Parts: sequence; structure tokens; C-alpha cells
Amino acid sequence: MTFSLLGRCARTGQFGAAVTTSSIAVGTRVPFLAAGVGGVLTQHRTDPRLGPRGLDLLRSGCSAAEALAAVVASTPDHRWRQIAVMDRLGRTAHFDGERVKSSRSVAHGLDVVALGNILANERVAGAMAEAFLANVDRPLAERLVRALEAGEAAGGEHGEVTSASLTVVDRECFPYVDLRIDKAEGPIPRLRALWEEYAPLADGFVQRAINPEDAPII
Repeated sequence: MTFSLLGRCARTGQFGAAVTTSSIAVGTRVPFLAAGVGGVLTQHRTDPRLGPRGLDLLRSGCSAAEALAAVVASTPDHRWRQIAVMDRLGRTAHFDGERVKSSRSVAHGLDVVALGNILANERVAGAMAEAFLANVDRPLAERLVRALEAGEAAGGEHGEVTSASLTVVDRECFPYVDLRIDKAEGPIPRLRALWEEYAPLADGFVQRAINPEDAPII
């Protein structure tokens, strides 16, 4: 019971992911990102090992489609997996195993792939992708949050979501944004509020790392 998306900002080169689900700690299990490389989502009967494996393949020069094919071929339990991959050029690919439960929903667009399982309807992923693409002038993290909100407004999961996460990578080895809500009522509005609080501080935290002599007091 999960819906999520990977997105790329063509202007900044950032990659990001947003995800929500009915179980705890979704941010540790589903999204995997690397600056300048791309991202992987692994969900349904989630296998977090597939995320680092996919990123390693992308680092080696594989396209999204090539990395996805290799990940699927290397796991004997692929019938239970729902996976999405985005490469450094923003190209996307996805896989739905035959044991992934309905309703499933997948949508691809320029620099975005959205997908979900055990959803209220099949319109959820399309609504997320449309919202992401409608806000190209906004920061990537904002676009991702708006996409999650659109997915929820389109019907969301078959049941109630209780956790959500937002992750963005930029130029450094550490995330530019890494925010999580766990075991909470209304995790998407809570994630929205957390992002709005964090947004004006994000550049300052990076500055603290790369130039502490000229870093803001936060």
C-alpha cells in the first residue's frame, strides 16, 4: 500500500523522491538516491537491497532500462517487487512483478516516474506525474510534495497512510533534504509542514559543511 515518485530537476541537476505508505519507516526502505547518478524506488514486498544494487549499476554507466533489467534478473523474488529507476539523464523505467497487488498505477513523464500498489484507483500515479510536471519553476522538493498531495487527492492508497518521506540529493554525498514522518495521522500534511520549515534552512546546512567560516547561524 504505497505510492511514490522519482523526479529530476533539469535546471539544478538535483534528484529526489517522495513516498508514502501505511507502514512505518518508509524512508529507510523505498527511496535510494545518489547525486549525479539517479535514483531507485523498491516497494511492495520491499527489498531494500535492490536500491544500492540499482545505483551501482547506474554508476557503472547503465541506462535506467539496463539497470532495471539487471536488478530484476538478479533477484529470484522479482514477482513480488515493484521497482522504478531514473538515470542521470532523467530517463525512467519500471517493473511490476506478477504478484504485486492491484490496483497498480504507473506514469512516466519528462524527468519523472510515479508508481503505486494497493491503491484506491489507477489514476493516482498519473495525478502525481501531472502535478510534478505542472510546477517546473518550483524547487524540486516542493514539486515532489505537491505530487504526493495530488496522489492523495486522486484517491491515494486503499487504506490510510501513516508515514511519508522526502529526499533530495544535489552535489554532495549527503542529502540536500531528508525529511520523514512516521506512524502519524495525516503524514503528507505533516511532511508539507516540515518541508516548509526546513526549506529556508537547507542551503545553510550545506554551507556549514563546505565553508564553515562563512556559515549562517541556524
